[in-house]
Amino acid sequence: MFTPDGRATVQVQCPEAGPWDTCLQNARGICDGNFDTIRQSVDDGTRTLLFACRVGAAH
Repeated sequence: MFTPDGRATVQVQCPEAGPWDTCLQNARGICDGNFDTIRQSVDDGTRTLLFACRVGAAH
């Protein structure tokens, strides 16, 4: 899946019992800091974050 501007999206999952910050920290680590959230969801005890690294960030 890609954003309208052509960036690849990445999905990370973390336990629903923990804070969203766990998923956000994973995304920051993958992108070396900056990313745009595409979608956040919670299903069957799992938080899912779909995001795209900002231009200039690694992935």
